[in-house]
Amino acid sequence: MATNIKGPGIYLAQFASDSAPFDSWASITRWAGGLGFKGVQIPSWDARIFDLKKAAESKTYCDEVAGVARENGVEITELGTHLQGQLVAVHPAYDEAFDGFAPEAYRRNPVARQAWAVEQMLFSAKASRNLGLKSNVSFPGALAWPYLYPWPPRPAGLIEAAFDELAKRWHPIFDAFEDADCNVCFELHPGEDLFDGVTFEMLLERVKNHPRCCINYDPSHFLLQQLDYLEFIDIYHSRIKALHIKDAEFRPTGRQGVYSGFQPWVNRAGRVPVAGRRADRLRRHLLEDGAIQLRQLGRARVGVLPQAPRGRRGRGRGIHSPPHHPHDRESLRRLRGRRDRYPAASPDAGSGDDDDTGEEVVSNPTS
Repeated sequence: MATNIKGPGIYLAQFASDSAPFDSWASITRWAGGLGFKGVQIPSWDARIFDLKKAAESKTYCDEVAGVARENGVEITELGTHLQGQLVAVHPAYDEAFDGFAPEAYRRNPVARQAWAVEQMLFSAKASRNLGLKSNVSFPGALAWPYLYPWPPRPAGLIEAAFDELAKRWHPIFDAFEDADCNVCFELHPGEDLFDGVTFEMLLERVKNHPRCCINYDPSHFLLQQLDYLEFIDIYHSRIKALHIKDAEFRPTGRQGVYSGFQPWVNRAGRVPVAGRRADRLRRHLLEDGAIQLRQLGRARVGVLPQAPRGRRGRGRGIHSPPHHPHDRESLRRLRGRRDRYPAASPDAGSGDDDDTGEEVVSNPTS
């Protein structure tokens, strides 16, 4: 077990709002520090708490932002660019759905929207350098996702052309992150063109194994598609530079399986349930050798992993626990208001009881 583990940390994206204490950088980091969190991941698109363009242009601003965080007892772990990364590549079928991720001036104009997204990613590379961060967590976007299931039969070369274009868009972004000495860590996620190891390899080959093309490992997304998420570590450990971790369950019935019949999250066979003891076992697999930063989002935990360890690992298939909607507003309100339920974790702390508020998990906010 690594001895330099600290934490926990928290991704602020699900909490930033127009209401205090979630409406400014000073107050939201004070809130996080008051709950015992040691690290924060910044949603770089949220101007209420962070100015990405200014951070790209001003080291002084970045020093001030980091200083406020330290005064409140937390460190910045990385920038999250999920929304901007998503808009680097959008299939026309999803234009309307994803337009809301961009400012009003760029909506209903896919070309302008994509150019804005690329600019945002380049800003994020420079801002990460100014903040001294080594990883950036993002989505790759999707051009091929509507053709996931091979029926009707796909035209020859369609998927290859989509990945060629994806690589063409991301290669210069990777180069910018190379200049910034920072990794782009894709969250492999259904709905993205990179959703498992095979699709990650398809892009990696096309960008000539670019050193900044890396993985944000989130086993919950793998369980929901019945991928062996422990063997994944053995195969891709050298590319895993960031980690999001939360419990998940797959509970097929006679009525639905992996595709879950167009049901909302709470009714799906594959979903994120109340956090359970399974996370502790997975944490042990991951923490034998390296520092890891984890954050908790009510029932979810997330973080960064400089490099996952090699070694023999088990073949767990997840847990079975009561249904739960991962974005349930009431659970978030309870987390915001019930500080007494979230004491600070010690460096050697493990998972807590399987209650309705999730568990504290240790973390290392330094990357």
